[in-house]
Amino acid sequence: MAVQSMEFPNPNGAIKLRVQKGHFATSHSHINYYVDLTFTKHRLSEAREAAKILTRQHKQSTMIDTILCLDGTEVVGACMASDLTKQGFRSINIHNTIYVVTPEHTTGSQLIFRDNIIPMIKGKHVLILAASITTGYTVQGGLEAIRYYGGEPAGVCSIFSSIDKCFGYPVSSVFTIKGILDDYQSTPSHDCPLCRAGKKVDAIVNTYGISYFNK
Repeated sequence: MAVQSMEFPNPNGAIKLRVQKGHFATSHSHINYYVDLTFTKHRLSEAREAAKILTRQHKQSTMIDTILCLDGTEVVGACMASDLTKQGFRSINIHNTIYVVTPEHTTGSQLIFRDNIIPMIKGKHVLILAASITTGYTVQGGLEAIRYYGGEPAGVCSIFSSIDKCFGYPVSSVFTIKGILDDYQSTPSHDCPLCRAGKKVDAIVNTYGISYFNK
């Protein structure tokens, strides 16, 4: 496998962006870096630090009632909700708290909410939290679901993002490609420069992790 592993700490060193360089296939594109966010999503110390960074970016300017967690970011989302409520964050729901929800996926990849969850979306300001944003496809599904169930998108944030805006919303993130992965590429599979160069795909990746073809 032609895969190179690297780590990039955030400025205070509390979180590391763990990256592998190679040729990877997602369900929507081909990428030349796999960004492994497993520890940030599931290790409490890293999730807390990521939450603090994202909370600072929304604390003063955004009304949030619900955090919609995509890509297995529930731990980070819960830490964000805790930080925001500690700061006396503005909320219009009667309980003066923040809901943390995750959607259900249909076989067609649409996002749905059951009747018992809909009241946490309907009439609420909903912040989308994703693990990583590259094509924006997952965020698009989140925005559509929020609006369909009567909510108001309050913003978009992620642990890692390769783009600054997504469907008109600024993306706040812990890590970006700037100064770290300046040669990051995300392209449609039919227009992949690595495929054209004859380089085989090293692994398939998705929100759950990575599966190599040859270990």
